[in-house]
Amino acid sequence: MRILVVGAGAIGGYFGGRLIEVGRDVTFLVRPKRAAQLAETGLVVKSRFGDVILKVPPTVQAHKIDRHFDLVLLSCKAYDLDAAIDSFAAAVGPETAILPLLNGMRHLDVLDERFGAAHVLGGQCLIAATLDDSGRIVHLNDSHLLTFGERDGNRSPRIDAILQEMSQANFASRASSVILLEMWEKWVFLATLAGITCLMRSAIGDIAAAGAAHLALELLEECRSIAARKGFTPRPEFLERTRSAVTEPGSPLTASMLRDMELGARIEADHILGDLLRRGSQVLNADRSLLQLAYRHLKAYEARRHREKAAAENASS
Repeated sequence: MRILVVGAGAIGGYFGGRLIEVGRDVTFLVRPKRAAQLAETGLVVKSRFGDVILKVPPTVQAHKIDRHFDLVLLSCKAYDLDAAIDSFAAAVGPETAILPLLNGMRHLDVLDERFGAAHVLGGQCLIAATLDDSGRIVHLNDSHLLTFGERDGNRSPRIDAILQEMSQANFASRASSVILLEMWEKWVFLATLAGITCLMRSAIGDIAAAGAAHLALELLEECRSIAARKGFTPRPEFLERTRSAVTEPGSPLTASMLRDMELGARIEADHILGDLLRRGSQVLNADRSLLQLAYRHLKAYEARRHREKAAAENASS
């Protein structure tokens, strides 16, 4: 199976590197800057599950794609989705499966419109990883699970083939017959965690210490009600785990979106909170919605960031 991994960042580089480690036919689609970095340093993964060092990882740039791939593994930030799609479009042939690992659901609509729903699988990953200053991929937690499936719930030959390709790699992989429900559940969790920690600019334990854990539960209920309205009612065991996670006293848990804000970086406000809010317009009371408040808080951050960036550029020109 020919696999194209779009990007060699923290997520794509981790899973792609693990696949190459066991001899799979993987090529990384990278931009010129990352290509130059990989040519100099190789692809390096640091993980408690074992490090990976690929001195000459296979790479290609968008203008040099000259064949179709069997599987496109797509991991990018939501705000880079349109550019990513343009970059790998030439790799998509009649039998190509696209496995996106983005959060939320909007990317499925965008990919369906561009390539047709038959090409697009459901998928998600559970991992915390980042790039350090030298471009190494640093695995931060004990999870490295990749889950995927046909969106209609059927177990198809291509799902079996993908699972076989991944089964020997040093990460957990699982085919799911309810992948859309699992994606919705993850979205509910991320929107709740990002919404409350960004709104309060604090970790879960600090929010609990301030006597505001009930706000996290109220936000969770808003997100849950939207998922249920759309036909994907989160399961009781998921809700029990999530209620515990977002109210745990002393917990250092924060959303990566908060960490991005603290660094002054771009965030996925529209994809994680805004799109959920749009889908829940008939469910929520806009005047009392914590989801609405959290989203507007993030949009205010984006407006300030854009203004300050423009001012800095003008000052340096």
